[in-house]
Amino acid sequence: MNAANLTMPTNAPATEFINGVENPKRRADAIELLRLFEAATGAPAVMWGNSMVGFGWNHYRYPSGREGDQMAVGFSPRKANLALYGLINTDAARLRLAELGKHKTGVGCLYLTALADADPAVLGDLVREGFELMNTGPEGTMVTAQL
Repeated sequence: MNAANLTMPTNAPATEFINGVENPKRRADAIELLRLFEAATGAPAVMWGNSMVGFGWNHYRYPSGREGDQMAVGFSPRKANLALYGLINTDAARLRLAELGKHKTGVGCLYLTALADADPAVLGDLVREGFELMNTGPEGTMVTAQL
């Protein structure tokens, strides 16, 4: 039983999405996050759905048999905060959060109200380490999202 994922990669340019973010501060933070993620991963930005900017590709398979694809790491400049994905999946990463600066966490997400609240070196490390952990294809090979 494989339900289709609702959020899939698209051909929409990430820069077009980011340039369309209404709040100028959130837009500026998203531009900086784009640069940081590109530098840390070496992967191109790919839009996942209509609001998430992803880098790399992760194929997952649960013991239940459900499997699918998701971005390895990414972010979304939401109205209330910046949501970052794929960065806090290990105990070591969660320990680094004490060094990051002002943030909140959810089940698998890291939330920043403003990028200026975060230490850029720590954030870059979290992105790089999350990407290295999560960027795997169907057979466990390192891949870059391809449409």
